[in-house]
Amino acid sequence: MSSASPLGAPSHRPDPADPSLARLLLAFAAVYLIWGSTYLAIRFAIETMPPFTMAGVRFLSAGALLYLWARSRGAPNPTRRQVRDGAVIGAFLLLGGNGAVVWAEQWVPSGLVALLVATVPLWMVLIDWGWGDGERPSIGVALGLVQGLVGVAWLTGGLQGEEFGPRAMVGGVVVLLGALSWAVGSIVARTAQAPAAPRMATATQMLAGGAMLLVVGGGAGEWSGFAPAQVSAASWLALAYLVVFGALVGYSAYIWLLGVTTAARVSTYAYVNPVVALVLGWALADEPLTPRTLGAAAVILSAVLILNRLGRRRRVPVGARPVRS
Repeated sequence: MSSASPLGAPSHRPDPADPSLARLLLAFAAVYLIWGSTYLAIRFAIETMPPFTMAGVRFLSAGALLYLWARSRGAPNPTRRQVRDGAVIGAFLLLGGNGAVVWAEQWVPSGLVALLVATVPLWMVLIDWGWGDGERPSIGVALGLVQGLVGVAWLTGGLQGEEFGPRAMVGGVVVLLGALSWAVGSIVARTAQAPAAPRMATATQMLAGGAMLLVVGGGAGEWSGFAPAQVSAASWLALAYLVVFGALVGYSAYIWLLGVTTAARVSTYAYVNPVVALVLGWALADEPLTPRTLGAAAVILSAVLILNRLGRRRRVPVGARPVRS
């Protein structure tokens, strides 16, 4: 989704080299702040760009840059099977997951979208239980699921009010369905064939997902009457920010952190990103930050924390390597 995939991360053995504290802080700041800010950047980008077309251009551009980067580092081209599997993953993660986000942000504040995206771990646990290894959730996991669903109900219930408008409720439901699509794609990615080089694997998914988003945009009539000359400078800058900082800087910092610290520490971005998105939306875009929103955020994020800890003990993955931009 913008994003990203909330909690899990690949298992990488930390580098024995001791990185400097300054480099660690800069890398964590990139993952926390840049990825948290992509939701607001999406809002600015779609102010004068059609949502699916914007997302398609975004991921095609980011995918092309990552592909060239990977090839310059000696990564081989993906096989036909890897391209096919990457397209399937891109369909779930980018077309379904990110497509829902960009469409819904036409009516739902970016901070609330980020908070709804944080429900991916809830979907992961439910899918693992119903269609995965069949392991029944423990009482603690079940309570975490119930708490998360209560927080979602509390949050989406507020979208029906006059403060947000009637379409916001529909947009909130679409974001939840997008989070489900992201969870399904994350599970599919477990058994898919992917290039060994992480940047090449991500580039394959981005290129396929970006192409699908453009096709959907064309089918939805977004290209009719649209002209690049109509796009504002703010939207162009937001799109450039999503491609360069979200994809290249943020993703590179994420990959580097996986090599020098634990995946559990890196996964903390899942708790920080929604908070960053809420604060930025309030400060820079006049998005409402109500007591209801803050209360729902506390309920949802604490439920995600419970599921992450209990799920890790029970080997129930609650996320996958994100494809963020």
